[in-house]
Amino acid sequence: MSEERQCSCCAAPKLIFPCSGASDVGEVADRAGRRLTRSGLGKMYCLAGIGGRVEDILANAGAAASILAIDGCKADCARRTLELAGFKEFSHFRLNDMGMEKGQSPATYENITKVFEKAAALLATP
Repeated sequence: MSEERQCSCCAAPKLIFPCSGASDVGEVADRAGRRLTRSGLGKMYCLAGIGGRVEDILANAGAAASILAIDGCKADCARRTLELAGFKEFSHFRLNDMGMEKGQSPATYENITKVFEKAAALLATP
């Protein structure tokens, strides 16, 4: 009999791990992740818990229907944190690749909406 992993919330959500760093692009990624959660497109989840190897957070992430990492800059902290924890199958994009440069991209409605729309499209992909 094979062992199946299940999320403690009883449904396998689409998890979103935004950068949430101290820079402007980190704030944009974080706020887009929160907006995606409020819209019901996925669930923002704790990247620090992945980095800290918190057992329940790792188990829930492992049981997710899909994972999306959103990085603010080319340091790729969200992507690297997931990879170091052993996650290999997830979507990823970087605000830097969308023309949002660190230190020059305030958390405006327009910037957050651009990230929200890109993430929503990725979350809609099966």
